[in-house]
Amino acid sequence: MLRGLFLAITLVLLSGCATITKGTSQVISLDTPGAPGAECVLTSSSIGTKKVTTPANLSLPKGSDNITVRCEKRCFQPGIGVISSNVEGMTAGNVILGGVIGLGVDAATGAMNKYNTNNQVLMTRVPGCRA
Repeated sequence: MLRGLFLAITLVLLSGCATITKGTSQVISLDTPGAPGAECVLTSSSIGTKKVTTPANLSLPKGSDNITVRCEKRCFQPGIGVISSNVEGMTAGNVILGGVIGLGVDAATGAMNKYNTNNQVLMTRVPGCRA
């Protein structure tokens, strides 16, 4: 009986493994090589809308949706990019150790996802434009 109780407690503690070990937010970087100081708008259902000036490091709540990025700067063509959301490797451990409950916790909190850490949006200078 004591062994069964210990096993049940262990399974509950291990559920949501990525939530515990990887967290529900992530720091990413965004840069516009050759066009520092660009104003960028990041948008997804997980983060809503965020505005940053490059180069930027920011903490974002994790989610399964990709983040669209649009950057603008005087004398440059607008740059458009995507910050991809991928499945966190820790999710496989949940299937084995945490089972359905752990997988559900990680899915609900976004912890089973991760974004590309270093992101760049390329922008092209407008010929003849003077800032």
